[in-house]
Amino acid sequence: MIPELYLLRHGETEWNVQGRLQGRLDSPLTERGQEQARRQAELLAALPPMAAWASPAGRAVATARIALAGRPFRQDWRLVEIDLGPQNGATLADLRQAHPQAFTAGGIGWYDRLPGAEGFAALRARVAAFLAELDQPAVIVTHGITLHMIRLVAMDLPLAALGRLPVVQGALHHVHQGRHQVIS
Repeated sequence: MIPELYLLRHGETEWNVQGRLQGRLDSPLTERGQEQARRQAELLAALPPMAAWASPAGRAVATARIALAGRPFRQDWRLVEIDLGPQNGATLADLRQAHPQAFTAGGIGWYDRLPGAEGFAALRARVAAFLAELDQPAVIVTHGITLHMIRLVAMDLPLAALGRLPVVQGALHHVHQGRHQVIS
């Protein structure tokens, strides 16, 4: 059984503002992103101390340093964002123009149809492997699509449910016993 989780999406970045999809690339937190992480710190301060993990991407580490307010955390590569392959750093408009066939079904399924990208099966496998090793409640600082997949696995939902739950920057996503709640 997967323990209780408090999931955080990294704060807003410069590329979020520009509409660029970071994937495995990185850009720094904006002032707003730092404020979102400070809000997450306030929310986490009300919880008992627990194990904490973060993606090793710079934006997630920067968020974790602020949100965890100096508490220790470990980094795990399995928490990085889905890899968009050669499309890392592109805008959605660029992708729609270059790969219109990937967008025919709607929703966020296009992440799974980009040429050279990681795809949902690989993302699910690495997230499931990470979660299988957790043996205690945890705070996890990660990315939008990875956060979607963590909830999907933790709540035992089908892949068709991917993208249906909100992802909010500056909030906590609490997952426990098959339920999800946004704490903001």
